Amino acid sequence: QVQLVQSGGGSVQAGESFGLSCVASGSDFRFLTMSWYRQAPGKQRDLVASITGDHSTNYADSVKARFTISRDNARNTVYLQMDDLKPEDTGVYYCHWEENDYTWGQGSQVTVSS
Repeated sequence: QVQLVQSGGGSVQAGESFGLSCVASGSDFRFLTMSWYRQAPGKQRDLVASITGDHSTNYADSVKARFTISRDNARNTVYLQMDDLKPEDTGVYYCHWEENDYTWGQGSQVTVSS
């Protein structure tokens, strides 16, 4: 059973950067497709970025060229580096194992103020 533990969230000003990490346990991390989702207040949870075991990446149009997803298989960790943050990036960010609908991190609140 895969378990995901995320780093804490934070509050930043628009234009600043912030990073999230998510550590996975309980499976062979190398083969897991990992993703980050964001849920803004009153909205559904949407995909932000994903990365396959062979490091292929995919991004939502709204974050392309600003966010970077990466992974360190030796540390069983996936990262989300967020640069040039905007107020509309505010939300709870969740780490997710794509091959299992029920495996999510605990969520990290990121608040971007203008």
